[in-house]
Amino acid sequence: MAVEPGVAKADALAFTLKVVDINAGQKHEAENTAPDLEADAPVQSSPESEHLRSQVQAKLLQKVDVTILARLPRADIAREISTIVEEILAEISCDVDALEQRNLVTALVQNITGNETSEPSEPNDKALFAEAKAALSEGLGEGEKLPSSLAQTPIQNAKSDIQAALMERIDVTAASRLPRKELANQISDVVVEILGEMKIQLNLIEQRDLVSMLLNDMLGLGPLEPLLEDESITDIMVNGPDQVYVERSGKLELTDVHFRNNAHVMNIATRIVSRIGRRIDESQPLVDARLEDGSRVNIIAPPLAIDGASISIRKFAKQGITLERMATQGNMSEPLAKLLMIASRCRLNVLISGGTGSGKTTLLNALSHLVDNGERIVTIEDAAELQLQQPHVVRLETRPPNLEGSGEISMRDLLKNALRMRPDRIILGEIRGSEALDMLQAMNTGHDGSMSTVHANNPREALTRLENMVAMAGVNLPSQAVRTQIASAVHLIIQISRMRDGMRRIMSVAEVTGMEGDVITSQELFSYDFEGQDRDDKLIGSFKSSGIRPAFFERAEYYGLGRALMETVS
Repeated sequence: MAVEPGVAKADALAFTLKVVDINAGQKHEAENTAPDLEADAPVQSSPESEHLRSQVQAKLLQKVDVTILARLPRADIAREISTIVEEILAEISCDVDALEQRNLVTALVQNITGNETSEPSEPNDKALFAEAKAALSEGLGEGEKLPSSLAQTPIQNAKSDIQAALMERIDVTAASRLPRKELANQISDVVVEILGEMKIQLNLIEQRDLVSMLLNDMLGLGPLEPLLEDESITDIMVNGPDQVYVERSGKLELTDVHFRNNAHVMNIATRIVSRIGRRIDESQPLVDARLEDGSRVNIIAPPLAIDGASISIRKFAKQGITLERMATQGNMSEPLAKLLMIASRCRLNVLISGGTGSGKTTLLNALSHLVDNGERIVTIEDAAELQLQQPHVVRLETRPPNLEGSGEISMRDLLKNALRMRPDRIILGEIRGSEALDMLQAMNTGHDGSMSTVHANNPREALTRLENMVAMAGVNLPSQAVRTQIASAVHLIIQISRMRDGMRRIMSVAEVTGMEGDVITSQELFSYDFEGQDRDDKLIGSFKSSGIRPAFFERAEYYGLGRALMETVS
């Protein structure tokens, strides 16, 4: 239905008179008025019954998941609510007659079934509502804004209205020390009171969502909390208050998550970094951090981020990733997984190579699960995200400089100190610069089985990058000496990639075999061969062994794994 340009604004504004204004507590004049349990008549209520309803409603939110309850037939909802109401009335020692109790149950059922709505529910009304909203947007003059009841959802409106009132009634410092469930119950009680005072109409499901949003803002990461709880999401990227992307199944998608403004994004960023003793401001606009669950976070703030603070979160998988699971998912084949298990048991020094987001750290975590429990492991990272399960692990993390520019503890500092800690293995989260020299020295001085990652597009490029990063240490070594050290230190290079279908696959496993003149030699043990794609655009291919006998066969024999190795590569 088109809106005439000349009357668009007037007609649209006239239509909004039929729509509930959440802040004023008015109801829209639609035909679907909330039905009673037996008749389509609204329940009349006195101030006393409204107060009782608020009390019972708060208790009800604590006792039942209204989202699940709302899926039941109306008669079943009424029976469930009636039983729970009787329990609550007994708990609060409230004596009401049968008619009052029936009216109370009816009002609660109306809330749960969503009849007290804040938007038109009929298809024609919904279309007209959307059209009116569009017409209003086009007809607004400079500096004008849409009415809040049209610009935001009922829950967002209510949250904006009651948040300040809530902060006045609770001690945030004391509240933050309470268990989340206990705090949720207390906030629920206060929210019901405030909604009643402000005459804001929300059904029980909306009230529950409102309490959850307020809790997330107080204790968690605000709008990001639902995304962090969604296990299908691997990455979260906040580009601004109205642009939040996620990666799901290897594909990027825009979400409907919004922040209030740029200041809200910055507040969440500050909350993240303050938990690990760091800061984010104009003097320190670049920060690497981590969440409590091990998820990695990068934040860049103004003035470097022109459009406001940007937050990138690489979520840590709640379920431990193993080589067996990666083989089941198609990230590698079973023979390839077996080869990597043998390499770990034989204490080979492993370098994992790949691009950004290719799964290097995930694979490093999976390989670390194979380390024997009797070994002492030291991990070194910029932002701790490795989650080793062994009992004897020492985790180290770098420290940025303070405001005066002093106090920095670098990767090199931690690597040098780690050598004095009697480690059996050293696991370096990522080699990025001059620490490459110290890592090679550690691998060459009895710390077999050490592992790290590097950004590179193929195994040969990984060796070249390693050589270049050694030069960054400022030690004037001949190229041949550096290459000789690399050839003796690194045994295996695993190349992993995120392919265009979103799947992460191990593309190559190369073994460093030594030197020929000035050149580091290597041989490929496994590779992934692309063969095509199916109707769902999923890539089809296979992991193939080269059939070459690995140079570390004698080492495998020493560990009693020679026969298993040959069966794997044959």
